[in-house]
Amino acid sequence: MNTQPLTTAEASAIAARVLDAVDGALVGKRAQMALVLAGVLAGGHVLLEDLPGLGKTLAARSLAQALGLGFTRAQFTPDLLPADLTGSFIYEQKTGEFVFREGPVFTGLLLADEINRTPPKTQSALLEAMQEHQVTVEGRTFALPRPFHVLATANPIEHEGTYPLPEAQLDRFLLRLSFGYPTIDEEWDVLARRIGRGQEDQSVPAVIDAEGVLALQAAVEEVHVAESVGRYAIDVVRATREHPDTLVGASPRGSLALLVCARAMALIEGRDFVVPEDVKRLAVPALAHRIVIRPELWLGDVAPSGVVASVLESVPVPDAPQGRP
Repeated sequence: MNTQPLTTAEASAIAARVLDAVDGALVGKRAQMALVLAGVLAGGHVLLEDLPGLGKTLAARSLAQALGLGFTRAQFTPDLLPADLTGSFIYEQKTGEFVFREGPVFTGLLLADEINRTPPKTQSALLEAMQEHQVTVEGRTFALPRPFHVLATANPIEHEGTYPLPEAQLDRFLLRLSFGYPTIDEEWDVLARRIGRGQEDQSVPAVIDAEGVLALQAAVEEVHVAESVGRYAIDVVRATREHPDTLVGASPRGSLALLVCARAMALIEGRDFVVPEDVKRLAVPALAHRIVIRPELWLGDVAPSGVVASVLESVPVPDAPQGRP
């Protein structure tokens, strides 16, 4: 892999090729996958909260293949133990010693399927890996490979036998997204592709590798943020705290998530500077899951995404920068 820093044009072209490759397997979800890719390039983790059968697992696998990352899938169940995720020490009879056997978390991209079905103790083990890029087993610490990213899925309507993520854990996810149902034409395209393949399995070609992902992430760090745009992002986040429908608004971590993802989205769009439209596009995925609605409004038609949409309409938008200073 070229060790020279990527230019904005080079990085944007690579991101477009990654999305093109994913489009070969996933129908009609390019806009959502651009947001997922922005979360990865910003160095974070993404929660896909949607109904079953809408392509969440396929999206994670296809993105891992296009990025050239190792991929593992962990099915979260009520009896899943932390050691099932992180790995454990196994007695090696030949040597008479305990040897650490890595769990599925030792990968490039981990699909944490139905994360809300496993108890808090196992969720905490995953959150340590997400935040610290390491796991601790029996007092010993093991570093995870880099890059390491988690795409977690959750079913928003099924509550029996689940352990919903509390707000403090949701706050660790950089973005929360949903795919939604496809259009009629998109759904027929899904069926037509399946008929044409003649088999269930499908794969996408690798566009880059782990070193390439790290190079893209380094390119994101070079994207400029004008003070006016940065202050606009802060104003949006602060407005969620002052909104009459919120009990708890987005934290400063929300401001940081909004801005780093906006930088990644600017790079994907081929710019080396952030514009207010980037902030608007990322506001709901970056902030809605960090907002707690007042309890008396739970039975009404009030949702955190509506609060974010409301503040976007009320907060004054600065003039868009024309380029880097």
